[in-house]
Amino acid sequence: MSSSASFRHSIRRGLSALFAASIPLYTGGWIGGHQSTFDAKGPVAASQLDLFYVTLWVTGIIFVLVAAVLAYATLKFKARNEADEHAEPPPQGHGNPLVELGLIGASVVALVFIAVPTLEAIWYTYDVPDDRRDQTYEVTAVGYQWWFKFEYPNEQIDGAGPLVTANELVIPAGRPVRVNLRTIDVIHSFWVPKLAGKVDMIPNRGNHLWLQADEPGYFWGQCAEFCGQSHAVMRFRVIALNEADFAAWTANQKKDARAVETTASADAAPRAQFAGFRVNEAGWSPEFDANPLDNWVQKQFPEKSENPALIAEGRRLFVEKACAGCHNIRGHEGVGITGPDLTHMGSRTTIAAGLLENTTRNLYRWISEPHHVKPGNKMWVGGYTDRETGNRILELTSEDVSALVAYLESLK
Repeated sequence: MSSSASFRHSIRRGLSALFAASIPLYTGGWIGGHQSTFDAKGPVAASQLDLFYVTLWVTGIIFVLVAAVLAYATLKFKARNEADEHAEPPPQGHGNPLVELGLIGASVVALVFIAVPTLEAIWYTYDVPDDRRDQTYEVTAVGYQWWFKFEYPNEQIDGAGPLVTANELVIPAGRPVRVNLRTIDVIHSFWVPKLAGKVDMIPNRGNHLWLQADEPGYFWGQCAEFCGQSHAVMRFRVIALNEADFAAWTANQKKDARAVETTASADAAPRAQFAGFRVNEAGWSPEFDANPLDNWVQKQFPEKSENPALIAEGRRLFVEKACAGCHNIRGHEGVGITGPDLTHMGSRTTIAAGLLENTTRNLYRWISEPHHVKPGNKMWVGGYTDRETGNRILELTSEDVSALVAYLESLK
């Protein structure tokens, strides 16, 4: 960035900070939350926020001036008595050329004030700046109805291609990340509000964006383009880690699925069972929201209370109930590609494409009633029910679901 551009950027940031400090005075603090664009955590989001503030300042000044002139004209020339109400209209003139030229000039200046930072932001956010290109980490995001697949071309697995995950994108903090955007079906839109703006995933057309998390953190994202019945619940997460933690995560993810040895019978194993789920029941706990990054770290380790016998039964049922036809669990059974890769599903903080916290209860709910959690999802349509007739073709008992839950939770 040139010295003049850097100076203008500093001025805008100063004005932005002043404006941001005043926001709580007239919003009551409601501009916030997991997906607030007013809480930029990376350079791309910060650039877009600066542009928003510039536009807001310019249009705000125009609004105040126009409102002031309108108020002045209304008060000065209003009818103050009955005689004024019935008076003849004053002589009508063509206008004042100086006023008209002045307004045109002011409009041009206002447009320049908006256009210059707009063009700068477009060039800056389009792709990783040249001076940082050699630091770039690359991933590919693929949109499905209704979930996201993430591929890591830099992390190759012998004989298995690139590392693949689903619905949780883990990135190195402090480095630019170029995200190649693809879709397998309809138009989707990739959006992580605190890190970068929205960019569409368009069929048969490559697209991309870049983002960067300034420091380790946990960020909410979602599809921002209507893409079908469950578009509103097509979500994902971005987890930014320091370099050492990121290297440890990729090393573990490239391993085959964790195997739990057992020689015992599952007949007497305690089974988690839940009932009475409500449609649209909340999928998050206050404890998770309090510190999601710490919760993500804890999910990387096996549960102390896991039951090896029940896990073994769940692994058998995963094949018997045809789950392996749609999902892949590297090193175990399963070669499916139509559903998310589950090789390390137990280490994720979310299920159902970021809609539910990854807990025993929520996983039981998702496997038992996927159509109530995410209407129209392909696990239900074509998996549990016949795509043409809608008749049920797969039955799972509560015991089956408990075993499957235990197995999936063991995949750290």
